[in-house]
Amino acid sequence: MGARAAALLVLADGRFPAGGHAHSGGAEAAVKAGRITDAASLAAFCRGRLHTAGLTSAGLAAAAAQGHDPYALDAAADARTPSPALRAAARKLGRQMMRAARATWPCPELDALAAAFPRGAHQPVVLGVTARAAGLGPEDAAHCVAYETVSGPATAAVRLLSLDPFQATAVLARLAPEMDEVAERAVAAARLGVDALPAASAPLLDITAEHHAAWPVRLFAS
Repeated sequence: MGARAAALLVLADGRFPAGGHAHSGGAEAAVKAGRITDAASLAAFCRGRLHTAGLTSAGLAAAAAQGHDPYALDAAADARTPSPALRAAARKLGRQMMRAARATWPCPELDALAAAFPRGAHQPVVLGVTARAAGLGPEDAAHCVAYETVSGPATAAVRLLSLDPFQATAVLARLAPEMDEVAERAVAAARLGVDALPAASAPLLDITAEHHAAWPVRLFAS
């Protein structure tokens, strides 16, 4: 259990070189639109993202960690990501995570996935396969995704708003029970197969992602 817990900490660590620090999870566009202005509105944004895009991504990661066909999962991720900008970001993040994962936990399964998707598979799928390579299970993969779904926007809000980092961390702590709930729902769905995976949507995130991608100047890639 000790080695497994340590591997989970490494994978979930925001300093793991998978490129997530360059993405705001939609927070930059929400800040510009006035939807995130303080800790309370950040919490509302993170909660909405967690129960929609977060749940969907956690299901994909849990299914990949459980050993479902990663090619079918990548197609399922495409079908659940209507925004071209978000699809491109997910594949870029997947490619970056793949580089870090193969250096950290080299295995034939990661090599095969990298060869099949030279431009990058969707990040949650890569994360799930990485979790398997690290000796982790579907629950671990789902928790990683749930946490990064809210920690990315929270970290971005500190930079975008000069928000007190203690307040941003408190937002994450208060959302912890909901992260657990989302991870549990994702794992339960993954056990039923690819067709049963969540497909929760957040249309405003899709719309603002397209607007954000067209900005001539921005702090974050997405």
